[in-house]
Amino acid sequence: MNYPVPTSSQELIALRQQPVNEELVAVAMAGVINLARSQGISIDELKAEILADDHLLDVVQRQWLSQILHEAWNYLA
Repeated sequence: MNYPVPTSSQELIALRQQPVNEELVAVAMAGVINLARSQGISIDELKAEILADDHLLDVVQRQWLSQILHEAWNYLA
């Protein structure tokens, strides 16, 4: 991997400066999962945040992302 997995919210935010590709998305998801776990956030709480209405993703995209995140959560367990 060309990107280290972020260990802080600042490192996650810094990823915004990188060009988006599959590897960056995977690293960002791993960082989000690790940070959530370190803060005692459950997968259900994290999925609820993702499924909350926002202006970036539509409902189908949020559901898809939620499913991918759940799979990654289990994989990284």
